[in-house]
Amino acid sequence: MLNRLVRGLENVFFRNRLVVLMAIGLFTAVMAVFAVQLRMDAGFEKQMPIGHEYIQTFQKYKDDLFGANRITVVVRSRNGSIWSKEGLTRLYAVTQAVTYLPNVDRLGVRSLWTPNAFVNEITDEGFRAEPIISGTITPDQLTPGVVAQIRRSTTLGGYIGTLVSHDGDSAMITAELNERDASGKVLDYIAFNRLLESKIRKPYEDAHYQIQIIGFAKQIGDIADGARAVLSFCGIALLLTALAVYWYCHSIRFTVLLICCSLTSLVWQFGSLQLLGFGLDPLGVLVPFLVFAIGVSHGVQQVNFIVREIAHGHSSYDAARRSFSGLLIPGVLALVTAFVSFITLLLIPIPMVRELAITAALGVAYKIITNLILLPVAASCFHFSKRYAEQALARGKRRAGALRVLARVAEPKYAALTLALTVVVFALAAWQSRDRVIGTLQPGAPELRADARFNQDATAIASNYDVGLDWLSVVFESQGNACDNPAVGLYEDDFASAMRTEPGVISVQSYSTMLRAYNQGYNEDYPKMNVVPLDAGNYGSVSVDVGRVKGYMRADCSMSAVHLFLTDHKATTINRILDDVKQYRAAHSFPGVTIRLAAGNAGVIAATNEEVASSELPMMLYVYAAILILVFLAYRDWRAMVACCAPLTVATFIGYWFMKELQIGLTVATLPVMVLAVGIGVDYAFYIYNRLQVHLAGGQDIVKAVEHAMLEVGVATIFTAITLAIGVATWSFSALKFQADMGKLLAFMFLVNLLMAMTALPALASALNRWFPRRKPARVPGLFSH
Repeated sequence: MLNRLVRGLENVFFRNRLVVLMAIGLFTAVMAVFAVQLRMDAGFEKQMPIGHEYIQTFQKYKDDLFGANRITVVVRSRNGSIWSKEGLTRLYAVTQAVTYLPNVDRLGVRSLWTPNAFVNEITDEGFRAEPIISGTITPDQLTPGVVAQIRRSTTLGGYIGTLVSHDGDSAMITAELNERDASGKVLDYIAFNRLLESKIRKPYEDAHYQIQIIGFAKQIGDIADGARAVLSFCGIALLLTALAVYWYCHSIRFTVLLICCSLTSLVWQFGSLQLLGFGLDPLGVLVPFLVFAIGVSHGVQQVNFIVREIAHGHSSYDAARRSFSGLLIPGVLALVTAFVSFITLLLIPIPMVRELAITAALGVAYKIITNLILLPVAASCFHFSKRYAEQALARGKRRAGALRVLARVAEPKYAALTLALTVVVFALAAWQSRDRVIGTLQPGAPELRADARFNQDATAIASNYDVGLDWLSVVFESQGNACDNPAVGLYEDDFASAMRTEPGVISVQSYSTMLRAYNQGYNEDYPKMNVVPLDAGNYGSVSVDVGRVKGYMRADCSMSAVHLFLTDHKATTINRILDDVKQYRAAHSFPGVTIRLAAGNAGVIAATNEEVASSELPMMLYVYAAILILVFLAYRDWRAMVACCAPLTVATFIGYWFMKELQIGLTVATLPVMVLAVGIGVDYAFYIYNRLQVHLAGGQDIVKAVEHAMLEVGVATIFTAITLAIGVATWSFSALKFQADMGKLLAFMFLVNLLMAMTALPALASALNRWFPRRKPARVPGLFSH
């Protein structure tokens, strides 16, 4: 039945070549119109896991807590103190510029010049809260006496280390961003980053003052700017691939045909994304090249097959038809496996990852048409002489000389040795990768290099301010009126005190610390009154004052918050703090109060890491289940299932070990690479095992069958892996650290999967064939040539 289906498709496509090519050409032209309209698109909310406990807390209280999507701008004097007329005037100008940026919550902007930064003072008239800089003061009124008073108020208000650096040479402005404006339009982060440069940095940074900017909007904008360089590296990789393909086949026509077919699916992919309303996320910009790599892999196998058939005396037309029939089934199996691999990314409930999954899956699905149908059909329209094919085959045989030696891995003693070594490597890799980290392992923006401007700014700000750049907000949710119950404040105060001494916590700001400060102020600033008020009436009146400051409590007293400012957002740091909070919650319960995790940018990061961690195993199991089912349906032989999947598993764990050694965490950026590695590994396995089955069905013994399979497809497989590895290795020079890391990881995985397919697979197939002799001839799916 399968043979009839393949034969029927062959007749349809090749007897109607002109119609097929015209239809594909027309479709490509239409999709190209949409493809050129595709733009990069990033979003803060797209990175939030849907339905996660932490995100539910974040969404419920996002109007009451500090916004996780904020920008921080620091004005730093290069030559002295910020405490001068010029310094405070510059701070005023930058504050105004930040306030009037689009999508900025103007009431949430905070600096020395905003009315929400005030100081509590004890005067002869009693307790008074006044802005640090009175609303009646303008920059031209900044006399030395006024500057001195502002400095005094800043110190009394406790803003040294929060709004002003410890060394006094800089001051901070914070602003919260709304992802959607009043009309519902989503913020364009890439355009917003350009505004930060053109409206904030460029006008106000000079020889006297430096402007430092950090935050998600700045980070993702810098990544997007760096991602544009991906095009140049992809271009280099494309050029290297084209040169390598020409070296392999010595034919400009085959080279152009292979590259064009691989690029055609990218045009379709980009056009489809535009039609679906998606953009290309900066963190997923590498995915199209990964799909292109899959196309090159299948294209080289098609060229190899066609050349071999022409050398055996077939015309170019017949060779293309036989290539179509011979590689359709293994090609479809490999691409369907890659398709399923990417679709499993939908298990991770993060919109950005799901968009990435759809992007990759579309590209892989289109490869079935462009590389398994378009390429052989288009190749059938060209004439390649037998002399050319014989020369190509002779070159292949010369190149395959070493493969005769490698094919001896199927001999019993060498197979046993290879399998023993594979088991040892697998055990070692599994052991070494057991404690690999989910999430980022570096401070700052891990996608950027340490010397990037963003990370330099982040490091400078972190070293001069007590308020860390990363914070975890823990919510205390009360069923009753917490403002009438001092025990709630005491409970929260005990929690804040416990967290303050935890490694990784820089400082703690909370509802209870605000209660302490206000209570001290109401009692003539007497230090011993820096406690949570025990009298219910006093407690309630102080709570009213705390409620005027955003971020610490809800107006109805149903929620109060503790903000833990962290040293960094490394996965190890966040996980340790979360474990501490959970342990405290389990050991110190309080009737009517629920401790909820977690808001703040660290809460969003933690939720993302947990979803990646919980989805990884099921996702991989689904991928391998799909591979096993497809292999069984094709070959109806459990030996094929073991031979194709076992080496793939070993390669995956070696990849995890490699990630650990290079300190590459498993994130939403690296996870697709590991999934792709499985897809590429399957390509190698299917094509080699496919030819092995052909020769076994022809009556050859397993050792000879392995030798012939290796000689026929080994060179093409090795060539593909090395070419792709060299191409992606050029990414190591990228300005984006995550792109450089992905280049290293991909190059390594291409080569490891090649090694496993060329050694462990034939050794295992040989051993299984001897240990469990076949009772029936090997089954060959589809139609295959000699």
